[in-house]
Amino acid sequence: MTIVAITREMGTLGKDVAAGLGRALDLPVIYHEVIDHLADRMRVRRSHVIRLLDGSAGLLERLTADKTSMAIYSADEIFDIAMKNGGAIIRGWGATHLLRDVPNAVCVRVCAPMELRKERMMERLDTEDAAAVTEEIRANDEAHTAIMKRHFGLNWTEPEHYDLVLNTQRVAIDDCVEEVLGLVRSAEFADSEEAREQLEDLALAARVKAALRRAPETRSSKVEVSCDRGEVTLIGDSSATEAKLAAVEVAVAVPGVKDIHVRTRS
Repeated sequence: MTIVAITREMGTLGKDVAAGLGRALDLPVIYHEVIDHLADRMRVRRSHVIRLLDGSAGLLERLTADKTSMAIYSADEIFDIAMKNGGAIIRGWGATHLLRDVPNAVCVRVCAPMELRKERMMERLDTEDAAAVTEEIRANDEAHTAIMKRHFGLNWTEPEHYDLVLNTQRVAIDDCVEEVLGLVRSAEFADSEEAREQLEDLALAARVKAALRRAPETRSSKVEVSCDRGEVTLIGDSSATEAKLAAVEVAVAVPGVKDIHVRTRS
């Protein structure tokens, strides 16, 4: 099972790097598929999800957006995709941070200087309106930064969050692909039983979180979920028996859950 997670900014050609990896590894490149699934689960228009992601959503859309559900459901989708088809190349969606603890997942950032990104986007959009393109890039960058800060509490541009950072001003697309393939094929990122178990635990915890969010009786509860070989631990603020029982009833119905432990957050 091969997993490559890629984060990139508009105009960096990260999309082209992902496509090259998909061809080289004969794996699906995932991005738009998550949008469709997420829109269905949140019962909103596909265009609404896209605007929230790229920073073009209006004030009312931002104020009424269920950002918590988006984070929970998108994480569930990413882990599910990572376990299917023998692996995948996943663009965006916080996959580089969600999958960071999976031993065989290669986490990559593709970047480029702002001026070069602007030139590329102007050419791609066939426009000479440099100000409009700069504003679009800026809004997209700000939206990405805000999402990563809110969901993961980190500055996503810092290099220590990645196994490899590639600057497409200096490194050609084919060479970027070869650099990533070098890590994919290395002993350090080899598929293993440990990696599969870690991914299965993360995926199960994400499914339980999604189930708790979906169920009316537990939707508003703030419960931390962790998993160890099918045994799920729920940690919440409430010591009320009724709240605990509700969470347990929802979690135990999730396929793959073998046992449940409940704790109150200290």
